[in-house]
Amino acid sequence: MSRLQDPHRPFFPFGNPFKMISPKGSQLSSRLKSLLDAFEETLAERLRKLNPKDKSDVLSLSWMKFAVESLCETHNDVKTLITDLELPVSDWDEKWRDMYLDISVKLLDICIAFSSELTRLNQGHLLLKWVLHNLKSNTSEQLVRARSSLDSWRQLIRSKNPRVDNCGTILDDLVVSLDLPKAKNSDKGKVLMRAMYGFKAATVFLCSIFAAAFSGSVNKLLDLNVPDTFSWAHTFRDLQMNVNGEIRSILSSGTGTVLKELDAVDVIVKKLYPWIQDGVAHGEIEVFQNSMSELERAAGKLSLGLDVLIMEVDSFFKIVLTGRDALLCNLRAAGTFSEPMLASNVEHQAVR
Repeated sequence: MSRLQDPHRPFFPFGNPFKMISPKGSQLSSRLKSLLDAFEETLAERLRKLNPKDKSDVLSLSWMKFAVESLCETHNDVKTLITDLELPVSDWDEKWRDMYLDISVKLLDICIAFSSELTRLNQGHLLLKWVLHNLKSNTSEQLVRARSSLDSWRQLIRSKNPRVDNCGTILDDLVVSLDLPKAKNSDKGKVLMRAMYGFKAATVFLCSIFAAAFSGSVNKLLDLNVPDTFSWAHTFRDLQMNVNGEIRSILSSGTGTVLKELDAVDVIVKKLYPWIQDGVAHGEIEVFQNSMSELERAAGKLSLGLDVLIMEVDSFFKIVLTGRDALLCNLRAAGTFSEPMLASNVEHQAVR
């Protein structure tokens, strides 16, 4: 991992873990190679589709929804691969199980943080509706109320969510977990470890984008160096370079908010604010009313986009939780689960 302020920091401080999982030295059977190739080709295609043709699409709510959908599909692909490998949980190395359980807890924590932030931002829609309600009367009393609600909205979108700030530490831990455990004398294990690496790399990268967008901090962005031993490495690097580069450009400019639909609302609010403070002159009434209509449309689009993204993050939460529960049930049934392999209390929290 390297961050913007430390671009030359080595990604593998303890050596190259891919010596452990590279197919070199042990020829995979045609069936196993076919399963691995299919997984990696599908992952590469998903990464390719995430690469926006227009940079302005980066951090639009529709692009972010597509990104979470991609993670959901890739996680399901990993579960399908495990089934196709015919590798029963009882045959899993203990390190693999511990890795999967630890990663799943961290992903659940991240989902809860992102969902809380999306819900928090969506609460601002009520403030904007109240602003529009008061502006329609254009009386001095109603303008005061509108200004108060607008001040509350501006404070809301510029305040920080401590749960999102904590995501940086969780993501750093996930980067460390990219150093995969050995798969001794197990071709099936090597295939599983390579697939798990692909899923984790894509997940860490996309979650770091969300964390940077929600926190407004470029320090949350991660630059992962995927080795060329992976067929999807070039596609991943292209996506990472384009998206991270655009986000750094937005954040370094210091203008507006990062989320596209949120920024669109903020631009209109800034235009309306002088009128709300000083009143609307007779010759400006039509322009003022047009701006109100723009705000209503932009606020509705923002709220709808946040609603959809919240549901998608919730879907990812449920997929991760279901996979974790299935593993724990299989371990108990096989008699290989022993306390204290305790689950995080995130499993008992509802996504808000």
